[in-house]
Amino acid sequence: MQALKKNVDRRDYESPSGPVVVMAKDYPAGHAVAYHTHPSAQLIYAVSGVMEIRSDAGVWLVPPQRALWMPAGVAHAMRTRSSSVALRTCYIRSDCRPGDAPGQPAITQVSGLLRELVLRGADIPLDYSGDSRDARILALILEEIAWLPEKLGLRLPTGRDKRLAAICESILASPQDNRTLDEWASQHGATARTLSRLFTSELGVPFQVWRQQARVMAALPRLASGEPVTTVALEMGYDTPGAFSAMFKRLLGMSPSRYFPKSG
Repeated sequence: MQALKKNVDRRDYESPSGPVVVMAKDYPAGHAVAYHTHPSAQLIYAVSGVMEIRSDAGVWLVPPQRALWMPAGVAHAMRTRSSSVALRTCYIRSDCRPGDAPGQPAITQVSGLLRELVLRGADIPLDYSGDSRDARILALILEEIAWLPEKLGLRLPTGRDKRLAAICESILASPQDNRTLDEWASQHGATARTLSRLFTSELGVPFQVWRQQARVMAALPRLASGEPVTTVALEMGYDTPGAFSAMFKRLLGMSPSRYFPKSG
C-alpha cells in the first residue's frame, strides 16, 4: 500500500489510526486559529516562535522550551505572536494518552530528546505500520512527556466577571499600561475595592502581581527574537531590569539570560 503523503490539513490527523501522529505546519506572525476542538489529545509544540493559546481556563504563552498538553474535546484557540511559528503538533489517540495526563490543559517541559522525537515524527507517514521503527519512535514521545508544576505553567487566568475580563484583555494587549486599579475601576463602573477582591478571588493573586505576570509573559516573544533583557524590561513598565528578572525567575524558574541564552 502506498504511504499517505504528509500534509497540513489537520482533519487528516485528528483521528489517528496509530497511537500518535505528528503534523508540521508553519504560521506567519499574527496568524489566528479560531476556537475549535479535536477528538484526540494534542501536544502542541513550536520549534520556533511563541504561541498564544486560549481556553476557558486562561491564556498560555508557549515558547520553544515548552509544549502545551491539550486534552481531547477542550475548546481552544491559537495565535502567533511577534514572529512566525513553526508548529509541530502531536495528535494522540485518546486511549493511548499517558496514564498521568491531566484532564485540563497543562504545560510540559521539552527536553532535547523530546524535541528530536517530535521533529522526526513529523516526517513519519500517517499510515505507519504498528510494528515498525517509526511506531517505536512515536511511542517514545509519550514516554518523554514531563509535566511541569502549575507555578511554572505560563498560564494567566482571565476571570469570569465581565469587568475583570475586560481589564485583563486590555493589559494583555498593552502590558506596559501603568494605570492604577482606581483608574481601571473608574473606567469600568466598579470600585477599586471590588476589582481588588475579584482579582484575588477569581485569579488567585492581587492586581499588581497579575499585571507583573502578564508583562513577563508578553516579554517572551521579544526575548525569543533576541531583544536585550534591559530594553524589554524597561519597555514593559518595570523600573529596573533586576525587578523584571526576579519576576521572570519566579514565574519560569530561571533568569531570562538562562531561559534565552542569546538574549542579554
